[in-house]
Amino acid sequence: MEQDIKVSIIEDDPTIRDGYAYLIDSVPGYNVISSFASYEDAIKKIACNKPDVVLLDIELPGLSGIDALPKLHKIIPDAHIIILTVYDQEEKIFRALGNGASGYLTKNSSPEKIVAAIREVMEGGGPMSEHIAKLVIRSFKRNEQTPLTRRETEILEQVATGKSRKRIAEELFIDLETVKSHIKNIYHKLNVHSKADAIKTARDNRFI
Repeated sequence: MEQDIKVSIIEDDPTIRDGYAYLIDSVPGYNVISSFASYEDAIKKIACNKPDVVLLDIELPGLSGIDALPKLHKIIPDAHIIILTVYDQEEKIFRALGNGASGYLTKNSSPEKIVAAIREVMEGGGPMSEHIAKLVIRSFKRNEQTPLTRRETEILEQVATGKSRKRIAEELFIDLETVKSHIKNIYHKLNVHSKADAIKTARDNRFI
C-alpha cells in the first residue's frame, strides 16, 4: 500500500494550527506527524520527524517563516515547504519563492485546496492561490516598451516595497544622490510628481 504523506505544521496560532491538523488528518492518505508554534520549536524535533511536506506560516514569533525557509531546507532537505499565510504582498511572495518555497497559499484557501496542494508538491508541482499565481504571471509579462532603464526599474521596484532611498542606496551599493537622481528621472519619464503616482503608473503599464 502507498504510504501516507507525512505533514508537519509550523503556525503560531493554536486554533489555526489545530484546525489544519484536524483537516489534514481527516483525509485518507495524509498524516500530520508534528506541529510547532515557531521555527525555534521546530528545529528541536523536525529533523527526526522527517516530514514530506511542511506548512509554514510567515509571521512567526522569533525567526520569520521567510527567513526560516533556507534553514529548514538544510535541516530537512527532502521536504517540500508550502507557505500558508494571510500575506499576499509581492515582496513577501517573491522572497518566499526565492528562499525555496514549493508553494504559496493564502489562509482563505479552501480546505480542499490545501489538501490538494500537499499532493501537488509531492508530484512536483508548485501550488499557488489564484491571486498569487496572477501576481507571479504578471511579473513575467512586463511591458517591454518601458521607458525606464534596468536600474531605474530596479529602484522603482524597491520604492514600491516601501524601502527608503537611503536603504535602496545601501542595498544597491550606490550613492544616495545617485538614487535621488534616478528617481528624478523616473518621475520625468513617467510624467508624475509623487512616489504614489510613479508606482501606480508603472504598475498600470506593467513597467514593474
